[in-house]
Amino acid sequence: MNYKTMPGSQDKLSALGFGCMRFPLDDQGKIDQPRAIEMLQYAYDHGVNYFDTAWPYHNSESEPLLGEFLASIAREKVFVATKLPCWLVKEAGDPLKYLKLQLEKLKTGYIDYYLLHALNQRSWAAMKKLKVLDSLVQAKKDGLIRHIGFSFHDSYPVFKRIVDGFDWEFCQIMLNYLDTHYQAGMSGYRLAVSKGMGVISMEPLRGGKLVAPIPEEVEKLWQGSEFYQKPLERALAWVWDLPGCSVCLSGMSSLEQLKQNIQLEKHLSNKTLTDKERTLYIKARRAYIKRIAIPCTECRYCMPCPHGVGIPFVFGQYNEAMMFGNKERHKQEYEAFISPEMRADKCTHCGECLSKCPRHIAIPDEMDRIRDYFS
Repeated sequence: MNYKTMPGSQDKLSALGFGCMRFPLDDQGKIDQPRAIEMLQYAYDHGVNYFDTAWPYHNSESEPLLGEFLASIAREKVFVATKLPCWLVKEAGDPLKYLKLQLEKLKTGYIDYYLLHALNQRSWAAMKKLKVLDSLVQAKKDGLIRHIGFSFHDSYPVFKRIVDGFDWEFCQIMLNYLDTHYQAGMSGYRLAVSKGMGVISMEPLRGGKLVAPIPEEVEKLWQGSEFYQKPLERALAWVWDLPGCSVCLSGMSSLEQLKQNIQLEKHLSNKTLTDKERTLYIKARRAYIKRIAIPCTECRYCMPCPHGVGIPFVFGQYNEAMMFGNKERHKQEYEAFISPEMRADKCTHCGECLSKCPRHIAIPDEMDRIRDYFS
């Protein structure tokens, strides 16, 4: 296992981190604890020392399970990351309340890397209003946490405001070769590095979509690669090529996946991509983007729809289906993430959205197409 020193500290973190959001499940949909513990032990035995969890993962079962594992090993040899559930913080005393509960769940006296979970424009404003960071600074002085950071899901301008709003030690952002201009993106990565922050990469495989069956025109491009012929290698190699990325977090659901990731880390995390390989990533990204069917930028000028249709969210799910070519998976996501009252079939063709769209998308007609596709 290769290790990288977190900026501003002496912590040497494993280049591969263990994300505790996708543990294997039993027949009841709960964490299969024997298999999950086996995976954690294997990771620990093979040099993984960064374990990331959060309050809501696996219906709040992830932190307690990781706590059981931590109680069985030398705690000082690993770095534990978990996150403050910002959406539950309603008053000044809540941050310390949840932190203490998490310490109990994790069976530890301190948390190495403590993040404000999934910050966006709205939650950042709420955290500032409640002076949450003052509480975390005090918790750090008291030895309950060692480093303060945040994970992020919003646009780059919001990311910049958050980065400039506090002396952060690290951040956790979506980093993969497809989403270089999405959310914080590469602009956010470069900003964080310029500020001396550590960067933790999440979603390096785009939720597994970058290693699922690859569209034919994208796969043809990859035939020009001299090195990385497997989708998993390609995705992880791109993240490990980023010099400012301290940890690549991978959410692994089986022991086999864990073994594959560890083997690849040995060969890839210290290698540098050639200019030819970097060009291939750009070409592959463009090929994916060309598959997008509807040129929606999610500006949301069309909202609110008078009939409740979640226009940009519906477009987003449909574009994902077109981009990756996996209808069945995206039909499931459409039904899981878009509530019935917001789906395409609720469009009445009233036309109110048409004059608001700066891209002049024929929104009602597209809603008919999406309705038929997912029905």
